[in-house]
Amino acid sequence: MSKDAAILKSALCRTIDEKRDEIIGLLRQFLRIRSVNPPGDMREAAAFVRTLLDGFGVPHRTVALKDSMPNIIGRWDAGAAGRHLVLNGHMDVFPVTDERLWNADIVDGRIMGRGASDMKTGTLAAILTYCYLYPYRAHLTGALTLTVVSDEQSGGRYGTKYLFDAFADEIAGDCCLNGEPSGLANIRFTEKGTLRFSLSAQSAGGHGGYPHRAPNPIEQICKLIAGIYERYHLKLATLPADIDAILASPESVAAADANLGAGAADNARRITVNAGIIEGGRKATQIPTGCIAHIDIRFPIGSDRDVIRADIEALAADHGCAMVVNEDHSYPASITDPFGEMATILRGNIKDLLGHEAPPVCSLGGTDTRYWRWRNIPAIICGPSPISMGTDDEHVTVDEAIAVVKLQAMCAVDYMTGAGNPHQAEGRSASSRRRTGD
Repeated sequence: MSKDAAILKSALCRTIDEKRDEIIGLLRQFLRIRSVNPPGDMREAAAFVRTLLDGFGVPHRTVALKDSMPNIIGRWDAGAAGRHLVLNGHMDVFPVTDERLWNADIVDGRIMGRGASDMKTGTLAAILTYCYLYPYRAHLTGALTLTVVSDEQSGGRYGTKYLFDAFADEIAGDCCLNGEPSGLANIRFTEKGTLRFSLSAQSAGGHGGYPHRAPNPIEQICKLIAGIYERYHLKLATLPADIDAILASPESVAAADANLGAGAADNARRITVNAGIIEGGRKATQIPTGCIAHIDIRFPIGSDRDVIRADIEALAADHGCAMVVNEDHSYPASITDPFGEMATILRGNIKDLLGHEAPPVCSLGGTDTRYWRWRNIPAIICGPSPISMGTDDEHVTVDEAIAVVKLQAMCAVDYMTGAGNPHQAEGRSASSRRRTGD
């Protein structure tokens, strides 16, 4: 690390400490905005972000494919030519069953709120990093872009996917730093792909005592789902040997299980099936006229999604059911080099700031980093713990929120001063380099 980078990082961390109460206040304001997706109206959240950016006097503009789902793009250039770093975060959050989550109360050092984990803490960190570094841009190289998007929770059609469809040259960059919930004791370098689809069956219906008169769609769907579970659920995937070795290493296993609960590391190497919704019927004594189920399958890198899809389509036809794939929310697995430059930078800053190691692990949920990784652009995640996301206990600790802001700012400085060294880490395989395009 250069002396100038170290001085700037120290100055930024002091600023963040001085503004600690202000930052927590901003996060609580952000969390009180009911930016639920679905339905996905992000206009109030976007207005909050724009007001914050205006207060810092930084450049930004709003673009949208759908008026209710705006996206904010900001960019400033540093004092000398260099590489282009992109910060990415989303504004939309899961629905709630406990309205108290909108209060953003602080309880025993934890900020309780929908989006505290997924992902308004990480998004605010990206916004503040973009703003805090702006006065120091003459001392940096390259460019810094901020992308604050809608619609991540529903697949990104109106969010990051739209930005890549319409503004790829502006927002692709050379590296992406994303604030999704990751936990601060690991480096998330790969995430599973998804296949999300509905299964439906129809019948003329009738009296429940007359099964010879009409098939029961609920029975058809349940047998089909049971068959899918038997064929795929928790089946060990065939991963590339070097990636499997990383995920099965003692360090990775310990980090994954500590962050996500015992069994997470084993899950990362397996295909999972989740039947999330089954709807059908109105009365126990009737044969229903229809049944529909919504299924989510996740598979690690190396699995052939098209083969799995074709197999389930054939299985559905054998059971007399129709299958419709949610194309916006189905996508291949993604990966970036766990020993590349930004991963090495983040690992070093975690060690310096928090005093512990950060082994590489697999994400069990999806993030918008995939849009960069699919283009062989390195993309790394730096956000709070994911363990409470989507629950009625969703939270981030005050200390963790401040640490996320510091880490994103520190990583941006290192990248924009060339302080990272992608060749420091040993054991990096040639096949890993080829897959990540690094």
